[in-house]
Amino acid sequence: MIRVHHLENSRSQRVLWLLEELELPYEVVRYQRDPKTMLAPASLRAVHPLGKSPVLEDDGLGRKTILAESAAIIEYLVERYDTAHRLSPGPEADEDERLRYRYWLHYAEGSAMPPLLMSLVFSRLKRAPMPFFARPIARGIADKVLAGYVDPQIRLHLDYLESVLAKHEWFAGERFTAADIQMSFPIEAATARGAGERPRLRRFLERIHARPAYQRALERGGPFEVGR
Repeated sequence: MIRVHHLENSRSQRVLWLLEELELPYEVVRYQRDPKTMLAPASLRAVHPLGKSPVLEDDGLGRKTILAESAAIIEYLVERYDTAHRLSPGPEADEDERLRYRYWLHYAEGSAMPPLLMSLVFSRLKRAPMPFFARPIARGIADKVLAGYVDPQIRLHLDYLESVLAKHEWFAGERFTAADIQMSFPIEAATARGAGERPRLRRFLERIHARPAYQRALERGGPFEVGR
């Protein structure tokens, strides 16, 4: 049995979606965020020392596999269960398609998410409770970091993604793959935080939201909103 330790409004939604695309049976173990800190509960540390989500458990083949990190989980599930290559480059794919597929699997968290996470952190810093005399200093620092580095980096990445989708129907090529599932979270996060008018990214979200497997994953995982 496959088990997903699923934190609300998190990257683990992608894993549920992938499992639905693969039509695999699985169990969802739900965790709620702390309403004040928005962090995962300490109980997740009993599953993985970092207390993060997603975490995948797979009891197949007579042994238990416990795996964290979205890209690693997606690669594991695709390599093990997608024998027909419905969501990955097949034997007939050329090297360029294989490299694009691998690149986007890792770009999502390695390059796209860090500036989005910084945007979230510094935006919350401006609203964080603190002594009144420290508030102008904290807000000034946050505004300078956001305006001078974070916001330009986000625009750079979003313009890049928009240009890629002008060349290919999907990120790895002309066919939907697990790389698009991995890329969904940073694009969802950027859109929730005001990505601006980028029609190809908007169309990407419209297409993935319309997929039956995406809808089924929402039913299993619950409402999904990437916080600001």
